[in-house]
Amino acid sequence: MGMFDGILSQIGGSLDVQSIADRVGLPHEQVEQAIAALSSAHAEPGDTIASAAQSTGMPAEQLQQIMGHLGGEGALGKLSSLMGNASGSLGGALGGITGMFGGGGGE
Repeated sequence: MGMFDGILSQIGGSLDVQSIADRVGLPHEQVEQAIAALSSAHAEPGDTIASAAQSTGMPAEQLQQIMGHLGGEGALGKLSSLMGNASGSLGGALGGITGMFGGGGGE
């Protein structure tokens, strides 16, 4: 189980990154990047989807689908909180992941 899958299991349901990737037709790694960007953007002021789209280069429609599969704004808030509480090694890993894919972290 990957780190995102462990966090998603704490939100509830039986979600995992691969099942979301399968549903939206994107690679696993790109969905991880989207989840990291969405949770980071949720904690910031402004439009979550627009901010995540800007940082990932992904279309807002795809990010909206991913957010829907996560459970919407409420689940995204919980995910953002869980990721913030694990900001040590997980935060560094998330920054590295978004940086690997051209996002705003990891530097």
